[in-house]
Amino acid sequence: MNKRSCDPQDMEVGRRIRARRLARDMSQTDLATQLGLTFQQVQKYEKGTNRVGAGRLKRIAEILDAPITYFYSVSDQPASKTADILGFVDNARTLRLIQAYSRIENPQLQQALLELTERIAGEVVEAE
Repeated sequence: MNKRSCDPQDMEVGRRIRARRLARDMSQTDLATQLGLTFQQVQKYEKGTNRVGAGRLKRIAEILDAPITYFYSVSDQPASKTADILGFVDNARTLRLIQAYSRIENPQLQQALLELTERIAGEVVEAE
């Protein structure tokens, strides 16, 4: 038997499922329960190991309150900028940080927080 490698498009759909699930503050177990699956199956979908069928993806979109088009790249390139960004949103803390940052209305405070975060992470801060 030939072991199938992960398809980039399946991985993209999986990243988007994960990002949307985290945005909805939902665990893999919660999503799996609503789908009638095990959380391990949801993990496989999110990693792109298992392909999500059309009917199942429609149900996931309903549960996560997203249009089905959300799960597909708008770019013809498999590695779109959105996919790159979603790769960073790998846990609930990252998503919470992004959401909180986006709610800051003062641009100077946003810049100060960005510079502080980069310093904490050990990156060089360059003025824009």
